Amino acid sequence: MTRPAPDTPIETRWEGRFITVKQQGTWEYVSRSRGIHAAVILAIDEDVDGRHVILVEQYRVPLKVQCLELPAGLVGDDTAGEAPEIAAERELEEETGYRADHWRTVGEFYSSPGMVSESFTLLVATGLTKVGEGGGVDGEDIIVHRVALDGIADFVAAKRAEGCGIDVRVAMLLAGGLLGV
Repeated sequence: MTRPAPDTPIETRWEGRFITVKQQGTWEYVSRSRGIHAAVILAIDEDVDGRHVILVEQYRVPLKVQCLELPAGLVGDDTAGEAPEIAAERELEEETGYRADHWRTVGEFYSSPGMVSESFTLLVATGLTKVGEGGGVDGEDIIVHRVALDGIADFVAAKRAEGCGIDVRVAMLLAGGLLGV
């Protein structure tokens, strides 16, 4: 597809509470409404049994299946100007029941830049303490998984065999790229 000229107007085709469909020239894409983006958490739990990662599983309407993911949530959906770190702390506890003593921001990433302008801030959480059950809010029905890092490939393969969708961000666990925390 041809790159539109910088002065080509951007037309809003449809806007909802969370997403906006836009067109610039012949290029169609989706963005988050109101400047919202996401915080994604790579939560690493260490104890005498080794290193574990905290994953979540929940039903995703667009896929029509359960999906295995890193904990994540929207930044600024209820509070304008919210920092990604604050959203990450809230989402980690709501979704997984864990709190972290240490946080490190890795950077901003884009999951599907050919069709979605949404970005997410990736944060690594360590020094975890279990403070609740997790499971999300408002009927999210999130299942929490604490998975040994040395068994992550087998765990993901088993979930895939069950028909579970696998979020692309889980792939970094299989490649080991960010695990040197």
